Amino acid sequence: MRYVSTRGASPAVGFVDAVLGGLAPDGGLYVPRTWPQISPAEIAGFADKSYAEVAARVIGAFAGDEIDAADLLDMCREAYATFTHDAVVPLTQLEPGVFLAELFHGPSLAFKDVAMQILARLYDHMLSGQGRTQTILCATSGDTGGAAVEAFRGRRAVRVVALFPEGRISEVQRRFMTTATEPNIACVAVKGSFDDCQAIVKNAFQDAVLRQAVDLSGVNSINFARIAAQAVYYFTTAAALGAPGRKVSFCVPSGNFGDAFAGYVAHRMGLPIGEIVVATNANDILARTFQTGRYARGKVEPTISPAMDIQSASNFERLYFESTGREPVETARAFAAFAEAGVIDVAPQTLASMRALFRGVAVSEAQTRRTILATLNQTGELIDPHTAVAVAALSRADILTGPVVVMATAHPAKFPRDVAEASGVTPQLPRGVADLAGRPERFDRLPAEAESIKAYVRAFAGA
Repeated sequence: MRYVSTRGASPAVGFVDAVLGGLAPDGGLYVPRTWPQISPAEIAGFADKSYAEVAARVIGAFAGDEIDAADLLDMCREAYATFTHDAVVPLTQLEPGVFLAELFHGPSLAFKDVAMQILARLYDHMLSGQGRTQTILCATSGDTGGAAVEAFRGRRAVRVVALFPEGRISEVQRRFMTTATEPNIACVAVKGSFDDCQAIVKNAFQDAVLRQAVDLSGVNSINFARIAAQAVYYFTTAAALGAPGRKVSFCVPSGNFGDAFAGYVAHRMGLPIGEIVVATNANDILARTFQTGRYARGKVEPTISPAMDIQSASNFERLYFESTGREPVETARAFAAFAEAGVIDVAPQTLASMRALFRGVAVSEAQTRRTILATLNQTGELIDPHTAVAVAALSRADILTGPVVVMATAHPAKFPRDVAEASGVTPQLPRGVADLAGRPERFDRLPAEAESIKAYVRAFAGA
C-alpha cells in the first residue's frame, strides 16, 4: 500500500513512513493511492467479531505487508482493553431508528481515544524497529491533546508537546493533559484560538530544519492512521444494524472533519452508507460549504462545544482532493489560496461529488442547550454539548436512508458546568478519573507565535 500527498509534490511513501511523517513534506495530507476493499460478506461477518478483530482487519488493509497481521491484532487487543466497555463502542437506542454510538469509554472519555490508543502502539512498534525517538507536536481543540497524553505518557520512543488554546477548552479537558507527570509530556497553553495552534503545527512541519532536528511527527487527524482507526466504528455500528443488507446513515458533530471523513473512508472501502450529516455549531464553515459551495473562514466563536470551535477544517483537503477526481495541482492551488485569502469557491462538479454523501447542518447555542434537556427528558440519556449538536442537527435534517447512528463523541462529565446549566443534572466523572480535579497541573504559557513555539519544541526535545 502506497500513500500520496493531496498536493502531489511529495514522493509516494509506505504506511509506516506516512504514519511517522504525519504531514507530507509539500504541506499536503497523505491518502492511499488506491482504496482497499472489504467485501459485503466480510462486512456482514463483522457483527460476530470483537472490536479488536474488526480494527485489525480495517487498519491492516491500509498497513498492507508492512505490519505482521498477528502483531497488529495483538496491538489492537491491547489498545481496546483500555476501554471500560467490552463492546468498546456500544450502541444505545434513542428512539426507533436512531442510535447513539458511545465513543467515550476510553481513558480520556472522548472519541479520540479510539484512534489514539492504537496509534500509540503502532508508534512503539514502528519506532522500536528503527531505533528512533520522535517528537509529536499536536494541536488540540479539547480532546486530541488529552487522548494523546493518555496514550503516549511514559513511552520511551516518543515525546509529546500538546498545544491548546488558553481559556477555550473545559477544565476537565485541560486536566487530562496537564496533570500528566511523565517527563516525555509537555503541555502549552497558547494565547489564541485552536486555528492558531493548528497553523503553528503546520508551520513547524514545513520547517525542514526543525523537522529533522527533533524527528517531528503529528497525531492530529492530519495523520492518516487516525482516520483509518476511526473508520472502524463505522463498520462495527453499521454491521450491528444490518449492513450491508441495508444502508446506514450517520450524524457526526464536526470541527476538523476527521471523524466525518472517516465515514467517507469506510464508504470508499465498500460500506453502504446512506448519508453523513456534518453537524456544526456556530463555527459553521463546513455546514456552509456543503450548503453553498463556498468554503470561507470566519472568526472563531467560543461555544459550549469547544472541540468544534474551528474555522479551518484540515481534513476537508482530503475530501476536496477526492472530489476533484484526485487532482493534486488543483488541490494545491485551492489550499494555497485558502491560506492567503481564507476562501475556496468549490466548483459545481466538485460540490456535487461531495453532496453525494455529505450534507451540512449548523446548530445554535440555544438549540444545543435545549437538546441536552430534551434528550434527557425524552430518553433518560445525559449527553455532552458536542453530541447534542449532532442530535439537534438530525432533527433538522431531511429524512435519511435507513437507521441513523449519531456519534456521541464525549462523556458529559467533560463539560459538567454547561451540561448542568442546560439539564439541571451535574454529570459525574467515572470512578477511574474521579480524582482528576485534585491532581496538580503542569503546563507552560506561550504566545501564538510559530517561532516561539518551535524554539520551545526544540528545547524540550533536546532536554
